[in-house]
Amino acid sequence: MAKQREKTVTGRVLHDPVKDKLRPMFPLDLSKCRTVDELVRAMGDTAFTGRQIGDAADVFEQMARDKDCFVVMTLSGALTVGKMGLVFCDLIESGIVKAIVSTGALMAHGLVEATGYSHFRYNPDMDDKQLFHAGYNRVYDSLEPETNLDHVEEVMDHIFTAWDAEDTACSWKIHRKIGEYLHKTSQGRGILKSAFEHNVPIFVPAFSDSELGIDFALHKIARQRDKRPLLRFDPFLDFEKFADTMLATRRMGIFTIGGGVPRNWSQQFGVYAELLARRGYKKIPLKRYNYGVRICPEPVHWGGLSGSTYTEAVSWGKFVPPEEGGRFAEVFDDATVALPLIVRAVLERIGYFKKKKRAKRSNGVPNRKS
Repeated sequence: MAKQREKTVTGRVLHDPVKDKLRPMFPLDLSKCRTVDELVRAMGDTAFTGRQIGDAADVFEQMARDKDCFVVMTLSGALTVGKMGLVFCDLIESGIVKAIVSTGALMAHGLVEATGYSHFRYNPDMDDKQLFHAGYNRVYDSLEPETNLDHVEEVMDHIFTAWDAEDTACSWKIHRKIGEYLHKTSQGRGILKSAFEHNVPIFVPAFSDSELGIDFALHKIARQRDKRPLLRFDPFLDFEKFADTMLATRRMGIFTIGGGVPRNWSQQFGVYAELLARRGYKKIPLKRYNYGVRICPEPVHWGGLSGSTYTEAVSWGKFVPPEEGGRFAEVFDDATVALPLIVRAVLERIGYFKKKKRAKRSNGVPNRKS
């Protein structure tokens, strides 16, 4: 017969953590971590942000392995300037990510990278006034030369000039055209090229708030000057395309880097679906995200969307509650640190890099060690 716990003189009843089925923690033994996956799994048995990274990898793995789950990746922040672009390519090329919702700036900087142009480390010996006159746009500790963006306008003008004025533009159509252009002209990898080649739509809800949006506006002036038919842009074509895509899914997952408009625009689909049903437009069941992983250092107490928790989003009808099977993980960290760890660990688990090496060998590409 199990011994009953006795109350101490201070009124406490001391429990046995093993009997309470608490999960033990373990010291991080780097000598046993031969891969990134092993490191991330070990971090999951530690504390603080290390544990958040380990837990996020577990949820992301489940999302990636769920064959009925349609995964949306939302992106904000200067992540292509931050050289995370090839990480996004791997997520697309592995088949995990099926759609992307992003800021426009992130795609513009990605276009710079994909066409062979470079970003540079900021030299603090130059102040911001000097940078302006030299044509160096500063993004915290990195620089985007203005000449890069002039090249972007040349690419966009080529695409817009060939655009049929009868075909109303929207962000997913424009980014698909850019991807097609890169597919034909660029040898390297890039998020827009990979998205085109794997039929992954890219939505930019705030398209006018970007270099590409500015280029669209400048091209409009050129068409007016030359008395050519003007191009029309309809953001609700993006809204409808995204909604129709998500309505056709069985389960949904969201992988969010940062927050802002891309995160909220993607998550509000659950609200839209509920209103379609409740206000009598369509007879459909609730459509809420089953999985969610987000990397963002924004704290919750400022009240902004970027820092809001997934449990808060449950109250809006955007996510399936945990008690009904929803699985979420939140990492309060810089994406340039947490993102590569989580993604590499999960790609190792699903065998992506081994498949990639086998594909290279079968195509006659030598396997060079880095």
